[in-house]
Amino acid sequence: MIINRLHAREVLDSRGRPTIEVEVFTTDGHYGRASVPSGASTGRHEAVELRDGDKSRYGGLGVRRAVEAVRGPIADAMIGQDVREQSTIDELLCQLDGTQNKGRLGANALLGVSLACAHAAAAVTGIPLWKYLGGERCRMPLPMVNMISGGLHAGGNLDLQDFLFLPIHASTYSEALETTCAVYRSLAGVLKKHGHEGALVGDEGGYGPKLSSSEQAIELLLEAYRSAGIEAAIALDVAATHFYRDGRYYLQEGGGRVVESGWMVERLVRWCNAYPIRSIEDGLAEDDFEGWLELTQRLPKVQLIGDDLFVTNPQRLIMGIDRGLANAVLVKVNQIGTLTETWRVLTLAREANYRAIVSARSGETEDSTLADLAVASGAGQIKIGSVARSERLAKYNQLLRIEEHGLPFAQWVER
Repeated sequence: MIINRLHAREVLDSRGRPTIEVEVFTTDGHYGRASVPSGASTGRHEAVELRDGDKSRYGGLGVRRAVEAVRGPIADAMIGQDVREQSTIDELLCQLDGTQNKGRLGANALLGVSLACAHAAAAVTGIPLWKYLGGERCRMPLPMVNMISGGLHAGGNLDLQDFLFLPIHASTYSEALETTCAVYRSLAGVLKKHGHEGALVGDEGGYGPKLSSSEQAIELLLEAYRSAGIEAAIALDVAATHFYRDGRYYLQEGGGRVVESGWMVERLVRWCNAYPIRSIEDGLAEDDFEGWLELTQRLPKVQLIGDDLFVTNPQRLIMGIDRGLANAVLVKVNQIGTLTETWRVLTLAREANYRAIVSARSGETEDSTLADLAVASGAGQIKIGSVARSERLAKYNQLLRIEEHGLPFAQWVER
């Protein structure tokens, strides 16, 4: 049960960019392995990835420095630790880095070690990771699935980043996945019908057609629902931070315009009145607190998710809860850098009656740890991406395996 060796290597993520993979070995011959995701749509309050900056390799995106951090000072500190003591390990990692944003050793290096230790501990105890971490809390999550991509995920052709499907009427995870695939296939036919045949997919597997507006994307998605005979439920990822500068929102659609947060709120309220929108992520920018408060007050029945707003940071979430901002939190392990801190955010959300959605990043690997974490946390929702690309399917398929253990399914409950 004692850690006796760490190893790290540079591997590639789903965008062909380097990321770090870590292996932790114990004295009794068990080991755990984890690779670290990376985001394209990142908030400035996120923990810092350590990149090499050497333009002669991968355009400066190499992670050899993070690899050496694991092989060197982190390994020196971890050897001799009980791999089952996750909170002790994660606290030691944070102390070793010594910065607020994990910028010295890198959140990617720390997270690789943190997750690999969890895998090794589960191996030592001889039970699956989801059960080892979650115990009686475990339940199958409802997927939130990318259908059409814009923003930073698909070349910036739309202001909004993602248009997603919520299979809210499914009674099991398998049924939710089957329904999702039906909508995805139907959408392909709808896009072809409207002259978008052969539309490429974005970073997360959603279609990336060249559309004139976000409203057109919503209308096409609604047509796909009708064609598939499935009742519509839409989720939006606005990712507003990425077109926010100096207190205003700079929109590209319709020839471009510059608007205030009040205009953004009014548009989202209008859309929710016109369309079956159940969830909105990052409807306002990460530090537009006045706008967030207005949006939360105006749309109490809609799931309002803070991603850039909270960045899986306990202090940011506490601030948001105290101010009454949003009513849900997106949970991305690499935004904070350790499993223990991630668990703290999930606990805070549960105690404050905020919903939690465990989420992948745009740059993923075949590592399926995210599926285990979503089940173990009992959060009830997971956002992986679309039902295309193997780094996405690795998580969806792992959930199918876990479902065979007879766990309850977290069906959608209206606010």
